[in-house]
Amino acid sequence: MATAGKVIRCKAAVAWEPNKPLVIEEIEVAPPQANEVRIKIVATGVCHTDLYHLFEGMHKDGFPVVLGHEGAGIVESVGPGVTEFQPGDKVIPLFISQCRECRFCKSPKTNQCVKGWAADRYDVMALEETRLSCKGKKLLQFLGTSTFSEYTVLNQIAVAKIDPAAPLDKVCLLGCGVCTGFGAAVNTAKVEAGSTCAVFGLGAVGLAAVMGCKFAGAKRIIAVDINPEKFEKAKVFGATEFVNPKDHSRPINQVLAEMTDGGVDYSLECVGNVAVMRSALESCVKGWGVSVLVGWTDLHDFAARPIQLIAGRTWKGTLFGG
Repeated sequence: MATAGKVIRCKAAVAWEPNKPLVIEEIEVAPPQANEVRIKIVATGVCHTDLYHLFEGMHKDGFPVVLGHEGAGIVESVGPGVTEFQPGDKVIPLFISQCRECRFCKSPKTNQCVKGWAADRYDVMALEETRLSCKGKKLLQFLGTSTFSEYTVLNQIAVAKIDPAAPLDKVCLLGCGVCTGFGAAVNTAKVEAGSTCAVFGLGAVGLAAVMGCKFAGAKRIIAVDINPEKFEKAKVFGATEFVNPKDHSRPINQVLAEMTDGGVDYSLECVGNVAVMRSALESCVKGWGVSVLVGWTDLHDFAARPIQLIAGRTWKGTLFGG
């Protein structure tokens, strides 16, 4: 392309400081260096993790930053050493990289990688090196991706090539939400056919978790949310029942235990709230219940009574759906 090797000036939504509105700015996107790919972003989703970093996490070293990590686009140019991608390829940026060489990448037990931002800067949620700048200042790349920009540069290990016929406005959700929720049910919880599940939170991740439970053959899928308007959409994805905690004076785990003869087989917390995480655990049946933390937060400790685990429940987490 004519822009290859040149600095591209384009629009991006910049978060200059925490807890302040994003500003549409003209930014500079440098050419890709060795093993990097520059991508024209065609579509992006908005995930609560973007809002978490801006309004909740507010880490002082995490700004200025270009947010966004659910994207899809087209390769504009590639840096030296890149052989897997070429200009014109349709791709999805990935916030969890895959170097394919570290002990984590070589293990079938995890999808995490030591070369990503999460290895040692999970609180800042960005690597120090970046190809983005504005008004002479370095802009951090959120989760190594920054899809709230017309162009972005990623390490090739954080890019996935997709079918040329794929509609980019839809598949951008595979950059985080769909894979995270669906994978939490199928890969991490390992939901079994005929089981009873509860999904807490019906955003994009929660709806994908509902879809994953249905895909795995769950018999009952109880959707839990304080917004009753979300139930019709959840029903489309496979939810069989809906519970609004605001409709009950008792703790939600007691309500679910009564509905399910002692608790659900699997629960998935898709909110990122430590109180909800505990409720999800307590909603599981003793002996074999599995509860998965799916929603992202690092602000508070979570707590449980030892007997809740001693009695046979399993509490586990998932990152990008495992």
